[in-house]
Order: sequence, then structure tokens, then C-alpha cells
Amino acid sequence: MPGTLALLSVLFSLLHITEGQTFSWGPCLDPPVQENFDVTKYVGKWYEIEKLPASFEKGICIQANYSLKENGKIKVVNQELLSDGRINQIEGEAVQADDELAKLGVSFYWFMPSSPYWVLSTDYENYSMVYSCTTFIWLFHVEYAWILSRTPQLQPETVERLKNLLRSYKIDTEKMRPTDQINCPPEM
Repeated sequence: MPGTLALLSVLFSLLHITEGQTFSWGPCLDPPVQENFDVTKYVGKWYEIEKLPASFEKGICIQANYSLKENGKIKVVNQELLSDGRINQIEGEAVQADDELAKLGVSFYWFMPSSPYWVLSTDYENYSMVYSCTTFIWLFHVEYAWILSRTPQLQPETVERLKNLLRSYKIDTEKMRPTDQINCPPEM
């Protein structure tokens, strides 16, 4: 019985960590990623259009900028405008998997393991759909999904097509929320 109580305590602690995020029972899904992914076409600025909730994103006008580093890794700079008018920025690094180039690992702190950043679909010029998932003790997983655009707005038909693709991979899009990209500073 003490072992059961300890396990329940750990599970409740993990559920608290995932507050404001999307979690489901069982291990992570394994959707297919973009074939023939070309990171040199992918780098540049992307605006967040819609996402599954993420507790680490609290602002509006969310965008990401990717650039190639001399060491072959990818510099990641994420920015958001907070409610008090400050710009929150975090810088990290991404590394491509050897076997599937559209599967990247992103790390923002040296002491934290990298998180999955899988490009499921992109045309490089207009949209990108990204998925991330982490399994906890084989019992449940926390997942994220983002629809990104090269501009602050994306055609609703494109957004719906990408959400349909997520649903076809059994990724629940019910909790996806639009990101406010209106009245954003011209340059962040």
C-alpha cells in the first residue's frame, strides 16, 4: 500500500507540472514527419498562428527565429509580448536527428534534456506544422502542436487543412487556440 501511495503522489505531482498543457494516457504518438526536410529552407522567422496549450508561453505576438550556426546546429530565438508590454525572449539550440532530418531536439537550458521538435509538414514559404511529445513513466504523455506561418496571418483554409492532418494522426486539436498576432510591434 505505501508503494501505491507513493506512485499516486508522483502521478499527481506530474499532473500538476502539466497544468496548462495537453496530456493523455499512454505513450507518445509517432506521426510521420516531413520527407526530404531541408533545414536551409526552414530557417528564418515564423509566426505562431495556433497551438495546443503550453504553460511556457504566456504572451501574444509569439514568434520564432531559426538560423544556422557554424557548428551545424540551429540557433533558436523565441519571443513573445507580455501583458505588461515587455518582450520575453529565450534562446536555445536545435540539433537534427541523423536518421530523420525533420526530427529535431531543442534545448533552452544546458541542464535540461532536449525536447522533440518534429516538423510534420511545411512548404517552407507559407506554413509549418510542428509536433512535440514527451512520455512520462510510460503512463501518460504531454504533447504540443503548433501551426506556424511566415506572416502574422495564415489563410483559414490552410489552418483547417493542417488541423485535419493532425487529426488524421490521432492528435486531438480540440484544445488548439489561436495566437493573437494583432497590434504587434513591427520588429520584435
